[in-house]
Amino acid sequence: MHPGTRGWARRAAALGLCLLAACGGPVARPSGDGAGATGAGGAPPVSRAQLAVTPGDGAQEVPAEGPVRVSVTDGRLRSVRLADDEGTEVPGRISADGRSWSPQGRLAPATPYTLDAVAEDAAGLASAQHVAFATRTPARSFVAFFTPENGSTVGVGMPVSLRFTRAITERAAVERAVTVTADPPVPVVGHWFGARRLDFRPQKYWAPGTKVVLTLRLKDVPGAPGYVGTQSKVVRFTVGRSQVSTVDLATRTMTVRQGGQVLRTLKVSAGSPEHPSYLGAMVVSEKFQVTRMNSQTVGLGDEYDIKDVPHAMRLTASGTFVHGNYWSPRTIFGAANTSHGCIGLPDDKGGSADSPAGWFFEHTITGDVVEVRGAAGDRVPPDNGLNGWNLGWPQWTAGSALTGG
Repeated sequence: MHPGTRGWARRAAALGLCLLAACGGPVARPSGDGAGATGAGGAPPVSRAQLAVTPGDGAQEVPAEGPVRVSVTDGRLRSVRLADDEGTEVPGRISADGRSWSPQGRLAPATPYTLDAVAEDAAGLASAQHVAFATRTPARSFVAFFTPENGSTVGVGMPVSLRFTRAITERAAVERAVTVTADPPVPVVGHWFGARRLDFRPQKYWAPGTKVVLTLRLKDVPGAPGYVGTQSKVVRFTVGRSQVSTVDLATRTMTVRQGGQVLRTLKVSAGSPEHPSYLGAMVVSEKFQVTRMNSQTVGLGDEYDIKDVPHAMRLTASGTFVHGNYWSPRTIFGAANTSHGCIGLPDDKGGSADSPAGWFFEHTITGDVVEVRGAAGDRVPPDNGLNGWNLGWPQWTAGSALTGG
């Protein structure tokens, strides 16, 4: 099976990005990636269940025969989902004692996978773990993992993003073998972010209802000395309604607009002065009903480890989310920015559909845009997540091997 993706952010860790669900970023970054956790209100109750997953998050060249396994101490597994880039689940079995899980059968080669496990301790407190990895690519070949997935409906900010399994030196040849067309027609141009990533977008956000076709004709195309492509594939997706939400860091509010009309204004708590939120246009690349956010995974020491963050929507590869916050007093929302960079919304433990976070989660699809505005903070790097909209059109087209020279 030639791989695509079910949203490349869900497995870009397998290609070298930090995608741990920890609302944080490298210490060297002064802003943008911050924990939704805040010291206000004291530490939340923590699940005693400790999950261990093999292979680790970001693993590459995993043999098709594995090993892949999940285990838990001081708890029992509630659910485990292992799926490939097309969204096809790999069957598996939880042991009778609820302490381990393993897949039934081999994995496919040259394929990205995501594994999501949820366990709970004796008190019913949940602990979640998300892992992305990719299986081994056949020798002397390359393939592209792509997003969005075939047949999907996405928001107006969703670019076409390709991740290659090998570093590409013959960029013009590879880019020429990839076409992205839109109906109604609009110019769509590629932009290289390094040797392994090629994104495509129009000058402005897609028009609602646009039908987009990605055509990969990479079979036998040279990508680097001694490496040729193996893919021939057509991917179709549809742009849904327009939803662009604006976060105002000064007023600590997020205004949600669909079709340009205000749907709702929500109170938020964003990055603190010590950890300001990234500024700019950010695209929702994936959604989790519940996930774990751990400061150790992003170089922030022991500041927080929240194993059951509800209603989490990823904005950057390095760890910025919009997510539910049940551990802080409701009074901080709309009044103070207290997080490590994330955009926090009021929520209940376990996640409530009636909460502001639950409402926004249900009204959001991947590809929706969140624009963060404020007086302080760094602009989000365009390659940090699906955020190439932060480059002007001349900058974008200059990054094409065909139009930019």
